[in-house]
Amino acid sequence: MTRQSTHHTLSLKVIKRTVLLMALLVSMAFSAGAQEPDKRHVTPVKPETNKVQPPPKGTDEKIIQQYISGDSAEAVAEARRDSLRRVYHHYPLLTDLSIGIDISSPLLKVFGQSYANTGIHATLNMWNRLQPTVELGLGWAKNTPDGMNFTYRCKPSPYFKVGVNYNLMFKNSPDYQAIVGLRLGYSPFSYEVTDVNYVNNYWLEYLNFDLTGLHSHALWGEGVVGLKVRIIDRISVGWLLHYHGIFNYGKNEHAKPWYIPGYGPRGSSLGFSLSVCYTLPLHREEPAPAKTTSTTP
Repeated sequence: MTRQSTHHTLSLKVIKRTVLLMALLVSMAFSAGAQEPDKRHVTPVKPETNKVQPPPKGTDEKIIQQYISGDSAEAVAEARRDSLRRVYHHYPLLTDLSIGIDISSPLLKVFGQSYANTGIHATLNMWNRLQPTVELGLGWAKNTPDGMNFTYRCKPSPYFKVGVNYNLMFKNSPDYQAIVGLRLGYSPFSYEVTDVNYVNNYWLEYLNFDLTGLHSHALWGEGVVGLKVRIIDRISVGWLLHYHGIFNYGKNEHAKPWYIPGYGPRGSSLGFSLSVCYTLPLHREEPAPAKTTSTTP
């Protein structure tokens, strides 16, 4: 072999080794790039599609800060609560005080009803929602049942009621209310049964006697539903439907009470009342929507 051919063979080997080395370096570079976890391909965003929309005018600063901090879920919830505060009025703790008188039962007594209840009630309106109420009144009765041989009388006797109403229309003006409520009533009273006629057919005896000075008491509960509507200035009219039941009453060995003041006939479960009320506001200004901070970005 000549010197020229030997030199050519060595050159080819050098070239092959150089090519292999370069290929190995390129392969290592690609492998290192694939193993770097922090590098990501980011698609460029066009400037016109990456604009930050300003919040609506009047948005609370707290909500804006929540959006900026990334707490979007809480920001949306707070925005909803804020919108409700804008829509609904917020009434003070002591909204108003109503004084009313029941006029339905005395009117029915004039038209022939055999008993009457009349009372004065005071109702404190709190937040235009909860309404503690108390009632003081008198009840009396005189009844001679058809086909019966006696007359029942109840002298004017006091009764007392305490309870609470819930205004279902608390989001609206106090001038218009839909009410549900509970009452607890109590009455101590006296009654008599007179002109009792008794005939003994066997001995052919005729007796007439009176049962006087009878005393009793009663404790009962009521559930009520009704409406209250302002008709002029501070004057309102209220209707209540009563569903009631007796917890306990004082029994008498001679005669059970037929009528209970403030309740009505002992065997009844329904009652109705119509009241005229005068309302005294307990706050100076009309309620307004909750204030919000207006922020312009």
